[in-house]
Formats: sequence, structure tokens, C-alpha cells
Amino acid sequence: MFEIGDKAVYPGHGVGVIEKIENREISGNNKAFYVLKILDNGMTIMIPTDNAEMVGLREIIPEFQVPRVFQILKEKDVSVDNQTWNRRYREYMEKINTGSIFEIAEVLRDLSMLKNEKELSFGERKILDTAKNLLVKEIAIAKSSQENEVVQELRSILDS
Repeated sequence: MFEIGDKAVYPGHGVGVIEKIENREISGNNKAFYVLKILDNGMTIMIPTDNAEMVGLREIIPEFQVPRVFQILKEKDVSVDNQTWNRRYREYMEKINTGSIFEIAEVLRDLSMLKNEKELSFGERKILDTAKNLLVKEIAIAKSSQENEVVQELRSILDS
């Protein structure tokens, strides 16, 4: 599925580079692993190659899907749930951990709208930052543009 040097998205952690494909012996069985280095923080994650799809490892979205992400961010006709902050937090974390850029865009949109209505809890602010960072990294790579340009695009969409 992936080769050394490929960029891939690991749910909840974001974009990384496949640094190597390594064989390890585990319980007497030889298994191949992708060694993924996360770009944002340098963390290294080992993912069994035969389990990569199940854990959500995926390719960067193609550039033609970026407008769909922006469209999700522009939707203002959504109701932000009025449940307790910790229940919202759990739901947002579940969406981020799916690894779907479209669900992450929903989290960013919803928390940005909520932020305009009231003060976010510490956990919600942290999720807002996480969602924004995940989107910025992947969109910048998909569009072959600079991260600061993507930040400006997101800001103009969310502030409108």
C-alpha cells in the first residue's frame, strides 16, 4: 500500500512520512511494519502493514477534495449540540480519531461556531487547535502550498 518516502495520515496524529518498512519477529511470526514519523511532533509509530487499513492509515487527500473540506467549514446552518462540554469533547475526539479529514473539518467548524457564542473549555480549545493543525498540515500537502497560506484560507472561511 505504501512505500518508503510516502506521506500518510494516521488518525489522531496527522501526516507522517513512511521512513522504512521493517520486519520484526513477534511471537515466532515474522511481521512487516510501516515506520511512520509524524511531521508535526517527530513521533514514530509502527503500524503492521497487514493492519494499516484497519487502524485508519490512509493517503493524503487528493487536491480535488480540498474544496469539499472548505465547503464543510462554510456550512453555517448546523446546530451545535447543547449537551455538556465533556460529552461534546468525547464526540469531537471520536471524530478526530476516525482520521477522516471531513469529520475533522466538522469539528473545527462546530467549535469555531461555539467559540463565537461562549467561552470554550480548556479541552475544547485543545481539540480546536488539534483539528486546525491536522487540517492545515494535510491541506498544505494536498495543495502543495505553504501552511501559513492554508491558515489564512481557514481564517477567512471561519471568520466570514
